[in-house]
Amino acid sequence: MVAITYELIKTCKQTGARLGRVHTPHGSFDTPVFMPVGTLATVKTMSPEELKEIGANIILSNTYHLWLRPGEDIIKDAGGLHKFMNWDRSILTDSGGFQVFSLSDLREIEEKGVHFRNHISGEKMFLSPEKAIQIQNALGSDIMMALDECPPYPAEHKYMKASVERTSRWAERCIAAHERPEDQGLFGIVQGGEYKDLRKQSAQDLASLDFPGYAIGGLSVGEPKEIMNQVLEYTTPLLPDQKPRYLMGVGSPDSLIDGAIRGVDMFDCVLPTRIARNGTCMTSNGRLVVRNAKYARDFTPLDPNCDCHTCRNYSRAYIRHLIKAEETFGLRLTSYHNLYFLLKLMEQVREAIKADRLGDFREEFFENYGFNKPNAKNF
Repeated sequence: MVAITYELIKTCKQTGARLGRVHTPHGSFDTPVFMPVGTLATVKTMSPEELKEIGANIILSNTYHLWLRPGEDIIKDAGGLHKFMNWDRSILTDSGGFQVFSLSDLREIEEKGVHFRNHISGEKMFLSPEKAIQIQNALGSDIMMALDECPPYPAEHKYMKASVERTSRWAERCIAAHERPEDQGLFGIVQGGEYKDLRKQSAQDLASLDFPGYAIGGLSVGEPKEIMNQVLEYTTPLLPDQKPRYLMGVGSPDSLIDGAIRGVDMFDCVLPTRIARNGTCMTSNGRLVVRNAKYARDFTPLDPNCDCHTCRNYSRAYIRHLIKAEETFGLRLTSYHNLYFLLKLMEQVREAIKADRLGDFREEFFENYGFNKPNAKNF
């Protein structure tokens, strides 16, 4: 029995983008899909009921943070992450590797794993491929990620080559350590930075291990978007057609569309909820910073073209007041809207693929959003 399967439904004749469906032990979801991020077993300010209301069928949680708080043993004793957080749809957990590399100033990479300091307590800790899998097995997520090294951008070719080869060895160890393959799928992560030869080497190494899905890592780490798109153009064709492809850490509207056009099926990012907490909203006409003074007497919705709960019931003036007054409800309303916006965008992307017009949809969306204008403000 295989825990995760992918069904390729259609390929867009205009762009080559894929319309598909991923089946997991906790239900199926249509792709391309955006996955809201629930780092600590909660999507910030949102209830599971609200996530279902806006159409989320899969969310992401963070292995590193749950390992530290409350601890994987507590979650296991609760019956697993789904029961612990009252979420009966699909969950993906990352390996924890990115946090180890990004949050810890004091870390030492060796073949066995990574020595680092807990960013909360300062305690010395060690994360190995085996430990990353053991934690995720205890959490019980539907999709787990293999431990990889996520090098900084830019990195020299020599360093990146050694890193890619280590990531491939770690991937084999993750497979060997996986104790629940019948009900948890394990994805490998393709690395290699901006180097075409190393992306090819990494993709071939991981494809030979026959993972049920593949992530593309090491992007959205500071490189220009042109570089990211180039890497996707030569990396996604190297991955198996009948397996899902996941671009890690990407959530701006333009990159979701451009990623789908280049054959990506799954995306995640903290962006929509993070900027929402600063009063920045995604709308059909571009970025809107609702905390700005010009909205103090603006009694229109955040986005007149949006039918989410926030836009149907509350004005820009009211939401600005809440955020300026540091009322939590304001953050809830902007977070709800931004997540709804991205989930609706991906629904529109899927419809455009179905109609063989994703390229046309991209041009229309970019024009309305202002991405085509000189010095356009992005996220």
